[in-house]
Amino acid sequence: MVAGRQDKGIGAISIDRPTSARAYGWMLGGKDNYEVDRRFMQTQLKRFPGALDSIRQNRLFLYRAVRYLTHEVGIRQFIDMGCGLPTDNNVHQVAERFADDVSVVYVDIDPIVLAHGRAMLTNSPRTAVITADIRDQASVIAHEDVGRLIDFDEPVAVLFLAVGHHLMNSDEPRKVMRAVVDRAGPGSYLAFSQIVCEDPARGVQLTDSIRAAGIPWQTRTPAEVDEMLSDFAPVEPGLVNVVDWRPLPDQPPLPPVPAEIAHYEGASNIDRTSYEYGGVLAAPPR
Repeated sequence: MVAGRQDKGIGAISIDRPTSARAYGWMLGGKDNYEVDRRFMQTQLKRFPGALDSIRQNRLFLYRAVRYLTHEVGIRQFIDMGCGLPTDNNVHQVAERFADDVSVVYVDIDPIVLAHGRAMLTNSPRTAVITADIRDQASVIAHEDVGRLIDFDEPVAVLFLAVGHHLMNSDEPRKVMRAVVDRAGPGSYLAFSQIVCEDPARGVQLTDSIRAAGIPWQTRTPAEVDEMLSDFAPVEPGLVNVVDWRPLPDQPPLPPVPAEIAHYEGASNIDRTSYEYGGVLAAPPR
């Protein structure tokens, strides 16, 4: 959960209600959060204990997806939509393991992400972080840092990782996810993931509980995600539980789980109806 609307507008830091970037970061062992974020996630985990595993499994998927796109496909340009707060093995750090000429733009609506991201990227001239609403792809594409770092005549990989559930159907997610790849050069890719639930009734409960905190959320079934992404061509093994997407036994581990919620680790092995679902997909031909 890394991108959501802010009632106070871009640039306003909210500390009276949770934000998805800060809550997600806490699940990954991050320190840049408030009591309201921790309390929100503790409440959610009581109802949906597998969410901790899903969030952490998604972060491990990010490493494998970026590795594949950089090392095997040869992508050298990334736009990470709804990037969240910086942690270990961010996109540019993973990509730079396999290539030294990669450009990365991080996009998030939470102003705390901008502050911490820019501090992290002080010595990274080929990387930038911008504050923008991922639903407004025209503004993202028109941003000066995107223009400086991204050559749309060449292939681009656009990442929507753990943010699909923040796009309502009314946001026209097909258009949102096609905006960059439709403009970019042939051979572009989309990496996508979102929380799904195979039990529609439980999916509604999850949606309602997160929307009640002021965070936009739309739980989908795997079939609904498949339909939403039907313009794209998934690479093997297709759209799956991200745990099963090209697992690497020796990939770098995540920081430890916060002690307050460590007892939820492994809960996804009990309830297998909800999980992070996604994959890497080739852009539609033009």
